[in-house]
Amino acid sequence: MLEAIGLSKRYGDQTALHPLNLRIEPGEIYCLLGANGAGKTTTINLFLNFIEPDGGRALIDGLDVAHEPLASKRLVAYIPEQVSLYGTLTGLENLRYFAALALGKTLPQVRLLELLTEVGLDLAAADKRVAAYSKGMRQKVWIAVALAKNARALLLDEPTSGLDPSAAAEFSHLLQRASDRGVAILCTTHDLFHARHIATRVGIMKRGHLVENLTTRQLGDLDLQALYLAHMRAEA
Repeated sequence: MLEAIGLSKRYGDQTALHPLNLRIEPGEIYCLLGANGAGKTTTINLFLNFIEPDGGRALIDGLDVAHEPLASKRLVAYIPEQVSLYGTLTGLENLRYFAALALGKTLPQVRLLELLTEVGLDLAAADKRVAAYSKGMRQKVWIAVALAKNARALLLDEPTSGLDPSAAAEFSHLLQRASDRGVAILCTTHDLFHARHIATRVGIMKRGHLVENLTTRQLGDLDLQALYLAHMRAEA
């Protein structure tokens, strides 16, 4: 569903992403670990066609995002570290607006409320202005947009940053439910605990290189924190 083929990116003399080969199948949750500047967000931005690659291709369901940007974006939803919603609008109004942008039509209110219920947002909060929402509540609204869009892939950049343990657990549950529906998920994170418990595969990036690509079975047999720290301490 998500595939990088020799995907690379440079900024002047600096290589932000060395040729990356990666495939994420429907239903997989792939967590990408690494320090700041490792190339994680660059990878996400290349899949979103926010930046142009210097080599290789990023594919979403076989569509090259650089050549078919509109068609590929219809298949994917993006959840950044800080979800941007209109603070003066309610959660329900934000969902109505962004779902209409994605679909080209306005969904009936009963369907919008169903979506908010599905993502676990208290309906008592649906008519409250988003300016008063926590980060976790904002994320739920954005996941409801992804559900309305019937996105086949989710791209997430540090989604659990700043969440308390309860909100992080709720968010992990939502990702698992999306995975169960066959959604392919690529998630960048610094949270090793979250990655260990939610991912079907984990990658470790360092200075633009994918230095580890681990399956669930492999994760069960090793100390992920120790492996991660060993890579961070090693010379490039």
